[in-house]
Amino acid sequence: MLFEPRSGRLAAWGNALLAGLVSPDEAVLSIVGEDAVHRVEGLPGETGPVGLTLALGRLRALGVTGLRVALPAPGHPLGLSGPPEFNARALEAEEAVVAVGAALGLVPEVSEAGPAGDVHVSVIWHVLPVREAPPADVPSLSEAERELAEALREATEALTRLDVAGSGPVAEAALSAYRARAEAGREALAPGYPSRAVRVLALAQRVDLMVSLAYENGHGGAVAASEMAARAEALRPVERVARRALVAAYNSAVEARERG
Repeated sequence: MLFEPRSGRLAAWGNALLAGLVSPDEAVLSIVGEDAVHRVEGLPGETGPVGLTLALGRLRALGVTGLRVALPAPGHPLGLSGPPEFNARALEAEEAVVAVGAALGLVPEVSEAGPAGDVHVSVIWHVLPVREAPPADVPSLSEAERELAEALREATEALTRLDVAGSGPVAEAALSAYRARAEAGREALAPGYPSRAVRVLALAQRVDLMVSLAYENGHGGAVAASEMAARAEALRPVERVARRALVAAYNSAVEARERG
């Protein structure tokens, strides 16, 4: 249930590798996570898909000094800067990574195979040209933290009024899983990130969990169409704030280096 986009893992551990803070093997293992394999297709100078280790080395050779995350949604091109083809692919995937230092972006294509309980997940990162321009609508860490605190309070009040409670066995299991991962440090970013980014990421994941539970936990008391619409209206801005905060956290290492 913890929202950890693949683009976030690629950017975070790719940034740590580019900064010389982790080894290539450690970065690749952390990026792949529980997936079976990640490959990169469309790299300049390569005729076919290559492994992550070679791809990250090639990106460095191409002048890449950092990686940023984009988490776009319909009507909200968060973290994108164009061109339209890249934006469309990123919007379809709901995430992307944008390189700093070279006009390249990476969009994941995820494939699953196998029976339930033994699903084999493979990821192809498609490399596409991007426009070198400021990313859209990315807040600073301080802005993201303030927005999250306000959104969490307002959403909790709104959902309580609508009788959408995060209760019951499904919700309790999700919350227990979140606490277990948090205690194990699984929500922490890669080396090189400021402590505030870790805090903002954890809070954004908590907000995302709350929104997911509100959507997945049945209708609660919101059984009328108008009440269901009101719940969606209450959750929509919270989702937007959480995505903005996630992007701010994952991009903070690059922003800190650019500030010197």
